[in-house]
Amino acid sequence: MKNSKTKKADVKKITMIAMLTAIGVVLQYLEISIPFVPAFIKLDFADLPELVGAFVCGPVSGVLICLMRNVIHMLVSQSGFIGELSNFILGAVFALTAGIIYKKMPNFKGVIIGGVVGAIVMGIISLPSNYFLIYPLYYNVMGFPEPAILEMYQLIRPSTKNIAEALLVFNVPFTIVKALICVAMSVAIYKPLHGFLSKIKG
Repeated sequence: MKNSKTKKADVKKITMIAMLTAIGVVLQYLEISIPFVPAFIKLDFADLPELVGAFVCGPVSGVLICLMRNVIHMLVSQSGFIGELSNFILGAVFALTAGIIYKKMPNFKGVIIGGVVGAIVMGIISLPSNYFLIYPLYYNVMGFPEPAILEMYQLIRPSTKNIAEALLVFNVPFTIVKALICVAMSVAIYKPLHGFLSKIKG
């Protein structure tokens, strides 16, 4: 009897992960340009499904959803897979952090605290990730000169002296705000989310 229940729970979990991955792929295409950041930085809500997955199915599942949606998106990548790599690193950090906290605090408060802490950690990690890995890949693999990228930031904020400052002033706040929007969405759907979680465990 227990084995039957376990199998049903596993099927529900796999189905949920597949569904959230598909939603994430769709959301990754729905990008919005923001006037206060350079044009190559877009706003999307593709991190929402992996955040939901981390709450419903566990932190590792959230990371798996993030990985799968970025692998699928690589099929149409225009960034030499660099954008997908960056998206995975930050999304995985977000989902893993939020999911671990929620696992220790599986309630409405845990959703808020886990989401907010995950958003902040994601923003903090974006600075070294972009500076030491992602942007150098753009310089050396894609052939985008560092001065040209810096100039795009300087068009918005002329006093920006270097890429490190640009990332700190533009990318870190943008990343945190984008993640917090996803947190707000997850809070709004917490009740049905919690109901689904109960069914999986039941």
